[in-house]
Amino acid sequence: MIKHLRVVPKLLFFVCVLFILGNLYTAEARVRHYKWEVKYEYKSPDCFKKLVITINGRTPGPTIHAQEGDTVIVDVTNNLGTENLAIHWHGIRQIGTPWSDGTEGVTQCPVLPGDTFKYQFVVDRPGTYLYHAHYGMQRGAGLYGSIQVAPNDPEPFAYDFDRSIILNDWYHQSTYEQATGLSSNPFVWVGEPQSLLINGKGRFNCSTISSSSLSSTGGVCNTSNPDCSPYVQTVISGKTYRIRIGSLTGLSALSFQIEGHNMTVVEADGHFVEPFVVKNLFIYSGETYSVLVKADQDPSRNYWITSNVVARNRTTPPGLATFNYYPNHPKRSPPTSPPTPPAWDDAEPRMAQSLAIKARRGYVNKAPTTSDRVIVFLNTQNTLDGFRRWSVNNVSFSLPHTPYLIALKHNLKNSFHSTPPPDGYDFANYDIFSVANNTNATSTNGIYRLKFNTTVDIILQNANTMTKNNSETHPWHLHGHDFWVLGYGKGKFDKDNDPKKYNLENPIMKNTVVVHPFGWTALRFRANNPGVWAFHCHIEAHFYMGMGVVFEEGIHRVGKLPSSIMGCGRT
Repeated sequence: MIKHLRVVPKLLFFVCVLFILGNLYTAEARVRHYKWEVKYEYKSPDCFKKLVITINGRTPGPTIHAQEGDTVIVDVTNNLGTENLAIHWHGIRQIGTPWSDGTEGVTQCPVLPGDTFKYQFVVDRPGTYLYHAHYGMQRGAGLYGSIQVAPNDPEPFAYDFDRSIILNDWYHQSTYEQATGLSSNPFVWVGEPQSLLINGKGRFNCSTISSSSLSSTGGVCNTSNPDCSPYVQTVISGKTYRIRIGSLTGLSALSFQIEGHNMTVVEADGHFVEPFVVKNLFIYSGETYSVLVKADQDPSRNYWITSNVVARNRTTPPGLATFNYYPNHPKRSPPTSPPTPPAWDDAEPRMAQSLAIKARRGYVNKAPTTSDRVIVFLNTQNTLDGFRRWSVNNVSFSLPHTPYLIALKHNLKNSFHSTPPPDGYDFANYDIFSVANNTNATSTNGIYRLKFNTTVDIILQNANTMTKNNSETHPWHLHGHDFWVLGYGKGKFDKDNDPKKYNLENPIMKNTVVVHPFGWTALRFRANNPGVWAFHCHIEAHFYMGMGVVFEEGIHRVGKLPSSIMGCGRT
């Protein structure tokens, strides 16, 4: 009898162990299932009423919350009526699921009106990410949102509360009108945005619009509309807040401030940063950061949260929100004027921040010391048959009718140009500081074929546009990968000497990086994710006008493609 009683505790112990392991496994393998209806609705994000694209009635859309290792399923129903749809999961590498990247023309056919499409992928790494439309210029119509992936392991910084802010710029024109102007001869530029939004809310000065203009467009502008009541971030004095900040602007580079408060940068694009303190956080379209903010100022008042345009002549009013110290009323305006932003044309602090972003000690992913291939991308503005275009190495990109992933996996020959774009430009003779003598470009939908599991260096080289003494800021985003940022520089990249200055000790890994005016940026990545991946300027109009490329790697390793991504072109 005693012998049998001794066995019972052992059995109970093993049962408990199995139960705990089972629960751990379940936590790691949880499925997060979302059902979204995407449609047009009238909204007034900045008090000006217009048609916007909503997800379940909201813009920005719902935040996706998940745990590292979870599977995310999003069933998207397209109720836009007459418009196709695709959604990209920005920063999610789609390892093993390249068909869920959500890039129309590259990884899938668009979702047709009335159809429901299932996106399914694993969030393999913790951090702050984004999602947005990737069909035409729909992102600018309001189809965007945030993804937050919690870690399985402790993070190297502490905070009391976790909050999220997403920044955007906002136009009153529809994206159809914008696209028509960009595709016209004579060319019609989209212009500067009318407003800046903080978590989907802004405040346009309705008095600047004449009543005749409103009546002719059918528009309504009403500053008492609750849609455009300023965003409020309520805080408790003495507490530390992690604020996840993402930008999905269509055009604008931004400076972000919280009046009177320092921000300690701790994360960039899902990777831990060696902490550094800023009062202005410069953020470019497609980037995400986490900052730690301590509510350590006078708690008897509220403070401004602001966003301001930088790197372009600032004509758009600042985005304004409230940093509300509890128990002050959230609608109580700060007693001060909004803080003065940095000069829009001062590139030095922007370059300084870029150089300050390093991988955190103890969390450095070592970059390969050498690369197998170097590709230089000269960013140029061009004309093509009289139409204004953006180009890379004087080649303007266009999407094929048959998505690359399907054409390559199913060997559908002649679906796109077989000749790849050039790996460089005329280094010796091209003057990046002048308008090119020959601004004519060619067009292609050819792609770069990368040998699987090799290391590739990309040099982004900025240059003068077709306007004298002008070079623009371009944030470049790579799908399916993170890359090491090896360095930034001014002027023309020196292929013999500049690589000697690369940071190979603690380079940050990112998925989006900026190339500054008349400067260069060097990055390195491993071509180790089977699929077909876009790499493009994240300014909506620039990619629409041809500023992008596509990489193929390991297509033979891609699994069976789901039939749901087919139905266009030669598929």
